[in-house]
Order: sequence, then structure tokens, then C-alpha cells
Amino acid sequence: MAAMSVIGIDLGDESCYVAVAKAGGIETIANDYSLRATPSCIAFSEKNRILGVAAKNQQVTNMKNTVYGLKRLIGRKYRDPHVQRELKILPFNVVEVAQGNIGIKVNYLNEEHIFSPEQCLAMLLTKLKDISSTALQTPINDCVISVPSYFTNNERKALLDSAAIAGLNVLRLFNETTATALSYGIYKQDLPGPEDKPRNVLFVDCGHSSLQVFVCAFNKDKLRMIATASDPNLGGRDVNFILAEHFCKEFQSKYKIDARSNPRAFLRLLAEVEKVKKQMSANSTSLPLNIECFMNDKDVHADIKRSDMEQLCSHLFQRVEGTLKQCLDQSGLTVDEIHSVEIVGGSSRIPAIKALIEKIFKKVPSTTLNQDEAVSRGCALQCAMLSPAVRVREFSVKDVQNYAVSVSWDASSDGEASGEIEAFPVNHVVPYSKMLTFYRQEPFSIRALYTGNIPYPDKHIGMWIVKDIRPNSEGKPQKVKVKVRINLHGIMTVSSASLFEAKESCEAENGEENQQQQQQQNNTQQQQNQNPTEQQNDVDATMADGVNNAAPEVGSSTSWTKKISAWFSGDGDKEKKKKQVMKSIELPIESLTAGFSQVEINQYTEQEFKMIAADRQEKERADARNALEEYVYELRGKLSSEDELSQFILDNDRSILSVQLDDMENWLYEEGEECNRQVYQDKLAELKSKGEPIQTRKVEFELRPIVIEDFAKSLQLCMKALEQIKANEPKYAHLTDEDVKKVDQAFKQSYQWLEQTRSKCVNAPKHLPPPVTVAQIRQEKNDFESSVSPILNKPPPKAPSPPKEQKSPTEDNKTQSSQEQNQQNQQQNQQNQSQEKMDWSSN
Repeated sequence: MAAMSVIGIDLGDESCYVAVAKAGGIETIANDYSLRATPSCIAFSEKNRILGVAAKNQQVTNMKNTVYGLKRLIGRKYRDPHVQRELKILPFNVVEVAQGNIGIKVNYLNEEHIFSPEQCLAMLLTKLKDISSTALQTPINDCVISVPSYFTNNERKALLDSAAIAGLNVLRLFNETTATALSYGIYKQDLPGPEDKPRNVLFVDCGHSSLQVFVCAFNKDKLRMIATASDPNLGGRDVNFILAEHFCKEFQSKYKIDARSNPRAFLRLLAEVEKVKKQMSANSTSLPLNIECFMNDKDVHADIKRSDMEQLCSHLFQRVEGTLKQCLDQSGLTVDEIHSVEIVGGSSRIPAIKALIEKIFKKVPSTTLNQDEAVSRGCALQCAMLSPAVRVREFSVKDVQNYAVSVSWDASSDGEASGEIEAFPVNHVVPYSKMLTFYRQEPFSIRALYTGNIPYPDKHIGMWIVKDIRPNSEGKPQKVKVKVRINLHGIMTVSSASLFEAKESCEAENGEENQQQQQQQNNTQQQQNQNPTEQQNDVDATMADGVNNAAPEVGSSTSWTKKISAWFSGDGDKEKKKKQVMKSIELPIESLTAGFSQVEINQYTEQEFKMIAADRQEKERADARNALEEYVYELRGKLSSEDELSQFILDNDRSILSVQLDDMENWLYEEGEECNRQVYQDKLAELKSKGEPIQTRKVEFELRPIVIEDFAKSLQLCMKALEQIKANEPKYAHLTDEDVKKVDQAFKQSYQWLEQTRSKCVNAPKHLPPPVTVAQIRQEKNDFESSVSPILNKPPPKAPSPPKEQKSPTEDNKTQSSQEQNQQNQQQNQQNQSQEKMDWSSN
């Protein structure tokens, strides 16, 4: 069961998919509506939260409290131009909260609440976790979640915070680009060998709100990302908005109504436009758009052709062309070096995009992968690789960094200048570590920032303060090594800092120092072995500015001069007994980066658990109310039907019960609308105490003839056996007189009991409890069969075996030779069978 909990989540802007790694391969999980796609929607009501499909279904009626598009808000500030552009198309209320963050204002439980986008995304992840747990019948903990390749540090950290609030352990944030490439490459059996020239495949992923183009090099059992280009604000929804705007203008001129002025009407228009757009992919003729009671009780009608859509969206397709060419340029490959072009994502079905791909790359785009589920399947595969619970064949995955990352540091008090290096260039392999060496005598700070063009207004990644640095015994700077790393999640961080202190020690102490140093090395090696999935690529990059002012390192000419002068002055013996060693001291690092603190995560997690409990309580209350309502309708319908229960109750009692059912229905829709679960359960129990006896009488009446007939058949078989015994049949010749007497007595008693039961039941009124129940008849039948069957089925005694005859030597030889012949035949048959198996396996 543990292996089944390995899941991959494709967290899409419009829909989410969850895939699971199983023994038979990768399977996409269906949600509670038996759909594979779960809308990325969260809605709030007066009673509970509504998540996924149900939230999408009530979006038009509960527009202000239905939240979506969260992936485009997490990890960003309210005044971010990107956020401001999104707010123009989002119907729910978004406000600015403390520190310029985003707050989503909704009405929940009849109170105004403000949630962060990260909290709302955690609610969606909770729903996906619940869907997986229900489908797999096992708790879900470990997962891999997809992220767009263009996500920055802040957005990735925000997604990790959301997963932590939802109680998910994310083994890796996996780029959607790499997940798609993995789901393509792992099943390919015709890839070139490890030493051969790789197969270069270009992928075009055009989704609901973004476009990602990437090139990947495949060899057998490995893939390497080469280059990625993206347009984060270009997707299928942009086509929807252009078409909706087109129809708004047409409706204004034709029907004198402005759909833009009514958000609910515009939302309905977007939904209809989406349907028409999908029809265009397979149809180039004129397609109708009809909406009843669109605005002001007016029905609207319009039509559009694919050619019209392509003309309206021509500027979007130009951007698609630019992104395709940009990726090809970054890869350094020619069109001839591209083996094939694969398309994924819902919007890649648009014929104009397919035509652009064919025009640029001179190849017909291929649809090897499931266009909607490729990312989730790749994430599930990656999760299986990282999890010890599942065995997957070895497949090396080398991802790349999309944006260049530079690291800068402060100047020191002893004159060392500040500096900056590009630690991780564009398309650098990740995960990756680099070791930076400084010479310092006081705490200092390191900053990281993106260089180049990124889809984020603030290029600052974070600042890390390395603490507890002190000068050596001579008051000079000491050697400090700082490890900067881009981890599996694609997040840049300063992972560790160490101070290397030079100390002189006697030879007696030297062994102890060496032992400590060896222990530290063992600990480091153990830490590296604990995470074998991350590449431990440490590069020692000594800062040029720090060398001039550095204290002399062990083994320098200065230390040798001291030793020689000490030897000439007579202190050589003393110097001989001393040896200089380097002691590594781990330094604390204060991290000043974006994201929630652990205290905030704990607080939001507790709040999420309370909301989960409230949702569960409301569901149980609603289920209890529905069960009562269903029973009222069902019982009333059966009471009024002559074929159902009407004949099993007196007319007067039926009228009284019908009135009670009507009163219960009225109560349900009036004062009983908002009662707690126990009230509904008590009301249901009260009704069942009156309705169940009637239904029981009906069931007894229908089953009684069948059970009596079965009993009569058993008696008939017994009577036939008694007749055979009287006729001296050899079958029963071994039975004693006492056995026969027992059978005969049991038969007569049961026959008499059954005849009495028949007469009682024939004259019994239907509206009263039956004089003899079906259970009693069955028990009587079982008692009769258990007393008669052992006697009638008693086997006859075995006859004594005849004495063995002496065989002559000739007969013995014949028997022996026939046995040998049989053995030879068996061996020959076995050989033939094994040969057949071998032939079958070779075929």
C-alpha cells in the first residue's frame, strides 16, 4: 500500500491532474465526479468551503466568493504590475494587506475573511490530497508538484509553503518542461545509446495561460534539458478574451447591451466562447454562439469562423512564433538537428499554432503524449524515482536553471572590497552547489539576485548574514567557505558556511585533532549519502579581492620562515613537537528571504485543519438531512402505491402516517432547514420506527412462499429416500432400523409443522405482523436437514481387501519393464514440454 501513495500533481492554472505510480505503470486518478481534471477553483459559502468541480459549477451564482487563478498570484506583491493586470479580469475582491502582500476578501460562514493566495492554494491542494486518499484507500504524504519553468524563487517558495499548510511533503518541485520530457523519454525504447549522438526533441506546451517551449536531448536512460523559452502571459485564455471582446461589440451593435457592464453575463460569455473555440479546432465552417436570457431577458445569437478567429488573434500567434524561434536560438541547434516536435497542453490543439510549428521547424507536430496528462504523469514518475517505496528503472534527469543568478558580498572593515560573480549562468545544470571562499574577521552578508530579463518586477532573491566570525589569535582575517546552492526545487539558497581556523598543537594533541577532523569528514560524507538524488558538485571559487588581505594559509612561506628562525635560535625541538592543523567550525546563517516563517505556517496549518473539520461536519449534517428527506419521499410514494405498501397498512393508519410525512417535509424546508446532524438522525429514526414494520411485512409476504417451497422440496427428497429404504434399495442397505426410525420421525414432525404454518399464513391479515416469520421457517428447515442429512448420506462400510496374489518372476520382469517404459515416456514428455516453453519464450 505504501507504494501506491507515490503521486504527482500537475497544478494547472485552469485544471489539476493527479497521477499515481503503480506496479502496472502510471495511472491518472479520477475525482469524486469521476473526472480526471479537477478545476483549480475554491468557493466559500455561508456553511462551508466548496472545492474543485463543485466550486466551478456554482461560479456564476457565487462569483464574488469563487477564487481561481491562484498560480498567478502566489509569491507576489499587490502592486506588482503582473498582479494588477490579473486583477482586471478576476471577479473576486483582492485587497492590499500588511507589507504590500495580496489578500483575497471573501464571505465565509457569514463573516468577512481575508486569505492569502498561498492559503487558498493550500485549500486546493487539500482537495487533491483528499481525492488521492479516497481513490487509493491510503494516506497521502509524499508527492511531486509541477511548477512552470519560469517560476522565480519567491513563487517556488510560496508553493512549498502552500504544500506545507496542506500537510504534503514535497519531494521535489518539478518543472513542467522536465516532467513532460520525462514522461516522453522513459517509455521510448529506440533512443540512442549513452555514447551515441543524442536525439534532440523540441516540445511546445501551450496551456490555459502560458506558453513554454523547450528542447531536450535524449539518450538511453537519460535526458538533458538544453534550453527553455517561455511567454508567461500567452495561453488559451487570451484567445477567449479576444473572442469575448469581439462578441461584446457585436451584441452592443445588434442588441444594444454591454456585456462588459455585467460581470456575471461576461462570465457566461467566456464559458460559451471556450466551447466555440474548441469546436474550431476540428471545424473551419461558421460556428454559432447562442445564449438564452443573456442580459435584460434578451437571447443573443452570433457566429464566427476559424479564419475570423485567426485574424483577430494574429498578434498572439506572432508572439508564439517569436517564442519558438527564441528557444531554437538559445539551444544552439539547427532545424535539421531537431528530431521531432511534440505538442502538449490544451491550447496546442489550435490549428494556427500547429501550422506555425510546421512552418518554422519543417516538421509535422507529433502528439505522442497525452496532451492534458503528460505533466502529472512525469511528476508521478519523478516521485517514484525519489521515493524508496517504489522501484523504478534508472533514468537520469538533468534540469537547467532558466535565469542567471549573481551573488554579491559586502566590503570588509580591513579594506577588502565588495564584489559580485555570476554563480549560476542561464541554462546551468541544477541541482548544483558552488563553494565561495572569503577571508573575513567579522560577520558579513551575501546577496543573490537575478540578472537578465525575468517575469518579476523585483530581481532580488534574498540576503544571508554569516555570523559568529572572529579574527584569529594574531587579529587577522580567517578563511570562510560559503556554499551557495540551487536545490532540487530550483530555489537558490546559502546552504552552509564554515570557518577554517588554524591552530598549533603538540603531537600528542595532533592525533585527537586529526580524529575530530576525520569525524567531521565522515559526517559530511554521511550527509551527502543521505541525499543521493542531488548532485554534489562543489566548486571552490576563491574571491580574488580577498586574497591580497588574507592571513597566510597553512604551508605558506611565512610559516616556514618562522620555523627556520626558531630552529636556529635553539627552539627547534620545541617547534618539532608542534604542528599546525585546520579546524572547521560551522557558522550560523540568518536568512532574509521571502515566504512564511515556520510560526506562520504552523498557524495557517492549524486554521486549515479547523476548516477541514468544519467542512466534514457540514457534509455529515447535509448527508443526514438528505437521508431524512429521501426517506420521506420514498415512504410517501410507496404508501400511495397499491403495488407497494398500501395493502400492508390499514387505511386509517396510512392516512395518519401520510400526514406525518407531509408535516416532516414542511418542517425540513422551514424551521428544520439548518438543524444539526443529530436532530435529523433522531427524526429519521422516529419515522423508520413506523415505516420499517410496514416494509418488513411486505418483504415477509413476498419471501414466505419461496421459503416454504424450499422447505417442501427438502421434505419431498426425504420422503423419496424413505420409500427407497422400504423398497430395500442397496444404496441404503447399510442403515440400521434406529437410523430409519429417526429419519421417519423427523420427517413427520417437520411435515406437520409446515402444514400448520401454511394454514396460519393463508388466513393471516397483511396489516398485522406475520404469525410465522421467514427466519423461523428457514431455521426449521436447517434443523430438519441437519438431523436427516448425516444419516441419509452416511457412507457404507468398506469391504475387506482380497489377499495379494504371488507374481511369477516373468510377470515381475514385465511389470518392471513397463514401469521403466512409463518413466522414459514421462521424461520424453517433460523434455518436449520444456522445449515448447523455450520455443515460446524465444518467439
